Formats: sequence, C-alpha cells, structure tokens
Amino acid sequence: MFRSQSNLLLSIRQITQINTGKQTAGIDKEVINTPQQRVKLFLEMANTAHIVKPTKRVYIPKANGKKRPLGIPTMRDRVMQAVVKNLLEPQWEAVFEEHSYGFRPGRSCADAIEQVFNRIASKGINITGDTWVLDADISAFFDNISHSHIEDSIGNVPSRELIKSWLNSGYLDRGEFNPTTQGTPQGGCISPLLANIGLHGLEEAVRAIPYRRPRKGRPAGRIISEGMGIIRYADDFIITAHSEEYILEAKKVIETWLKDRNLELSAEKTQVVHIEDGFDFLGFNIRTYKGKALFKPAKSKVLAYCKKIGDLVKSLNGATQEIVISQLNPVLRGFAYYYRGVVSKEIFGYIDHRVWQYLWRWAKRRHPNKSKKWIKAKYFHRFGARQWVFACKGKDRRDSPKWASLYNVVSTKIVRHKKVKGKASPDNPDLREYWKNRNKGMGKIRWAVGSKYHTIAQNQDWNCPICGEPLLNEENLEVHHIVPVKDGGMDDTHNLVHLHSACHKQVHSKSKTRARSEA
Repeated sequence: MFRSQSNLLLSIRQITQINTGKQTAGIDKEVINTPQQRVKLFLEMANTAHIVKPTKRVYIPKANGKKRPLGIPTMRDRVMQAVVKNLLEPQWEAVFEEHSYGFRPGRSCADAIEQVFNRIASKGINITGDTWVLDADISAFFDNISHSHIEDSIGNVPSRELIKSWLNSGYLDRGEFNPTTQGTPQGGCISPLLANIGLHGLEEAVRAIPYRRPRKGRPAGRIISEGMGIIRYADDFIITAHSEEYILEAKKVIETWLKDRNLELSAEKTQVVHIEDGFDFLGFNIRTYKGKALFKPAKSKVLAYCKKIGDLVKSLNGATQEIVISQLNPVLRGFAYYYRGVVSKEIFGYIDHRVWQYLWRWAKRRHPNKSKKWIKAKYFHRFGARQWVFACKGKDRRDSPKWASLYNVVSTKIVRHKKVKGKASPDNPDLREYWKNRNKGMGKIRWAVGSKYHTIAQNQDWNCPICGEPLLNEENLEVHHIVPVKDGGMDDTHNLVHLHSACHKQVHSKSKTRARSEA
C-alpha cells in the first residue's frame, strides 16, 4: 500500500481538494489548484524518491492570549504524510483503546461527551455515577513527545524512515532553521495519528488500578473490570471515579506513565474537581445539579462565539443583506449542530438575541437617517408565528422570487447523540453493516425524515455515486443536478444527487472539458 498508485491519488485528492489548508503553502510556496497541476504532481511523486523538507513555523492565537506554534509542511510532504497515514491508520485502528475519540475515523467530540455522561449519570437506584474528576492537561504535548517512543511503537513498517525524517526535519522560523529533537509538529495530517500512537496505552494503565464501585447497601462495593472512567480526545483527557482517593492514585500512575514518554501534566491546567463544582471539557460545561448531571455549552465558548459573530457582522458593514445572511448561516448552524446533543435551548435563545442585536446595529448604521419603523420593515419580516426574521427577497438561478432568511438557532431540535459502539472502526470489514446503519441514523438527524434531501440520500443508498464512499464521511456535501438547470433540469428528487464537494468539482470539470472538445 505504501507504493500504491491508488493510495497516492487518494492522498493528492485529500490534500489538494478536500483539506481546509489546501491553499496554505509550505517553505517552497507551492500550492496545487488545477487538475493539470495534480496530474503533474502525481507523475513526479510516483516516479521519484521523496525528499523531506523542513516545516514552516507559523503562530496562531490561543484562548488564553498565548500563541500556538504550527509547523506547515510542504504540499508534497503533506501528500506523502497522507499516503503513510492511509497505511498506518487501519493497523492502529484495530488496537486503539475503546475510549479514545480524538482524530479517529467515525468518532467525534459527541462520542466523548456521551461517554462522560455514561460515567457520571446514576445507573438506577443502586449504582451512583462517578462524582470526582481529574481534568488533565498535558504540558506542551506536541512539542515534547519522545521521538524514540513513537519510533519504537511504530516498529518496522515500510514508512518508518520517512516518519523519522518528518520528526527530525526541523522548521524555518523567520528564515532561521531550527532542529527538532523531540515532539511532532502540529500542522501535518499525520501528526494527530502520531499523537494517538504516542498516548496509546494510557487507558490500560489507568484500568490496571484495582477499582471498587460502591452500591446501595454495600459501601465497600466490588472490584469492577472496567476500572475508573477515562475519556481521551487526543491529548485532552479526564479520569472519573467515585472518590478523591482513587483520582489522586490515578494521577500518580499517569505522571509516571507520561514521564517515560518525556511528558508531564500541566500544573496550571490540571485539576481535581467534584462533579457538583463542575468543569469544562471539549467546549462543554459538565456539572450535577441536585444529583442530576447536566451538560451545557461552556460559558467561555459561548462568549467567544458571540464575539466572533459580532466581528463577522462588523466586517460586513458594506455588504448587502443577502451576503450577510449567506455568511452568517454556516457559522450559526455549526454552533447549533455541535451543541444540539446537550441542554442548550436557553443558550440558543441567548445566541439568537445577541445576533439580533448585532444585526439591528448593522441595519441602523446603513440607514442613520431612517426611522426604526422603516428599518424594521425593510430588514425584519414575519414568517408564520415568527416575527423579527432577518430576511430578504431575492431570485434563484431561474430568476424566480426566493426568500433568504437567517438561520434560527433556537429552532434547532435537541437530539441525543448515539455513541459509537465499543472499539468499532470503519476500517473493520466485519462492521460494514453497522457503519452503514449508523450513517443512515446520522442522516436522519441531518435531514428530516421524508424531506427532499433525506429522500435523495435514500435514493442513492447513502453513498456518493462518484467515489462510492459513504455520504457522511466528514467531507462537505453539495447537491448536483443530473440534468443541468440551463438544460431545463428541475429541482425534484429524481434529478438531484448528493455529491462530495471534490466529486462535484470533478463532474463539472469533465463537463467543461467535454464541451471544449466538442466545440
């Protein structure tokens, strides 16, 4: 598979067409945008030995005001990293631990949060949930992880020397070369996989601690095989137990385990908390109120999100209402969909109110000499029982009248997420039916059952007809007209298909090429 041309082609597609960083160049300033450039890249990489180059050091702001260093590999290094990742990932997915959720196929933050709920919530009247939590943070994990440990863990695989070269490639910071003797650079597509490999075994180390869970009438409880709770998302993890003593014991074990990998817990961020005091994890605030566990969006994330919306609206002061709606809707949906599995209705209402305030100021700034009544009539309308809907009338691609309205966050339904089963991985061929049914279930959440888009997905059996991959594989989706609109194609379910964005571009690229050849 390391020398597979199919793997190389798939990796080029992933890096140059799908990944969000496809327009970000490394130290060689090369960006691959056109089909011709991709063909040239494939021929060169398929017929020449790969030479690893240093990464480009850039800094992005963190929530605490500090800056996070990223190492941006060259485009060719990224493609080769994707090739190696496709080789290593299925092997490691077969052995990765059950409650590791970060940067793994088929797993998400929602799965991690659901497992936290499983540990904290009471199991009937006899078994109470865990009440003490170690909220752990590894200090500068990506900068300090031991190279030798990663190399020993990987073993003798065909890509071993390439991985060693990436780990030791160094970086250019303001034109100055800096060597790397430890750590794995954040920015490469293989870094999350190497991080998971570096932390593999942490769950086993915690579970090896004998753990007794109390039951009603049996305070001493009995030793349970699953041990203390551990939920890990990349280098961010928590440990749960019913007593502080167990948590402190687990902390000692973890500190010793990390020391062998040149890592340590952050004294500033690691804390032992009681569940009644609450803590934040993956953007959620987790706390019990009178014995009932409630999960809500973290206050810091909500305020940061509101600021982001305010800055976005401010940057659109000279834009039309239709552009403002098109820019805001994806951001609003993204927030709503991330938090729709927890207690979020009140926060959703607050977000809608803040968005209204930003848009009201935006509208007044555009028309300083108009009355409030006039501004409301122009920009805010009534749809059914809803008033003050930020909407405008425009035209669709057929020049027919069409309303564009702002997404109403509070209308998002709260839907409990169904956690992934055990160690299940999409790379396991024995679980194809499980993942097919799971994708269908996720589709019912994404699109209402019986709706046009849900019917389209059912018609194509939840697969992309171009690449044959499942529709909901974390790629962006677009709707394609089989018979183009310019040729009279309609918007009915028989003329529409869901395609991955890259597949959609491929279809239209072939159409343009065919049209030019016929001309």
